[in-house]
Amino acid sequence: MLINSAFPASARFQADAEAAARVIGVPIQFLQANNEREIDGAFKSLVQTGVDALLVGPGPFLDSQRDLLVALPAKIAIPAEYETRASAVVGGLMSYGPSVGDAYRQAGIYTGRVLKGEKPADLPVMQPTKFELAINLKTAKALGLTVPPSMLDLADEVIE
Repeated sequence: MLINSAFPASARFQADAEAAARVIGVPIQFLQANNEREIDGAFKSLVQTGVDALLVGPGPFLDSQRDLLVALPAKIAIPAEYETRASAVVGGLMSYGPSVGDAYRQAGIYTGRVLKGEKPADLPVMQPTKFELAINLKTAKALGLTVPPSMLDLADEVIE
């Protein structure tokens, strides 16, 4: 799993991933990437350790490196999963995470409420309620992977 430790939510994301890995009995390795140089080092480490897959953590920095973080796993033929749909659209194998469009819609609703006079401190904290699964079948084929029909049925978007 590639994480940016400078992003505050990374610690929670890492703890959740560790707990999930224990439950299913899969070893997990964490690689830090707080800048582009560290991304290169992380991918060299991936090649050396022979990992089976990559999970790219959340955060603005990693999201800003989307093209690179889609190209590098493809170059070394490692399936990768991302948090945002945009990564699957540009060639990542799959993504699962909160709907960015829904988050912007909620932000717009809150902005409207504040502009109408409500105090921001009186508004409840919102958590994402809509999540999206996107699967890129072109990438799956390039990696020699078959995506089970049950997973395709669950997908909000299948990119062919």
